[in-house]
Amino acid sequence: MAKKVQTIIKSQIPANQAAPASLGSTLGPAGVNIMEFCKAFNAHTQSVEAGMPVPVVITVYVDRSFTFITKQAPISWFLKKHSGVVKGSSTTGRSYVGTISMDKIREIAKAKMVDMNTDSLESACNMISGSARSMGLEIEG
Repeated sequence: MAKKVQTIIKSQIPANQAAPASLGSTLGPAGVNIMEFCKAFNAHTQSVEAGMPVPVVITVYVDRSFTFITKQAPISWFLKKHSGVVKGSSTTGRSYVGTISMDKIREIAKAKMVDMNTDSLESACNMISGSARSMGLEIEG
């Protein structure tokens, strides 16, 4: 028999940096053992680049047990990393803050294909290109 779900929590936590102090207000009201979650999350994200924001979906059951699913980092994080930009443009469409090559966009698309709602690499590249333009990045080649 399946466990009864109490709540589903969505959050974004830096890889290898889950700490009870930062997650207490999020997980505490749901009755989750915060130390147990932190240890499990940090062990699960050990192979990921430290500090990378990892979206996580935590399912909390009535018996206070939990499961979690991690996803890829947001597209904006990948774009900032590959273009060397710290922050997106404040005037999108009028000024550019940096450039990114089409090869890097394809690389990001391949990494994000798991979380995107398309099976086509070309469609994924188009979505990521749109995000890049929205951030104020100029696309080369």
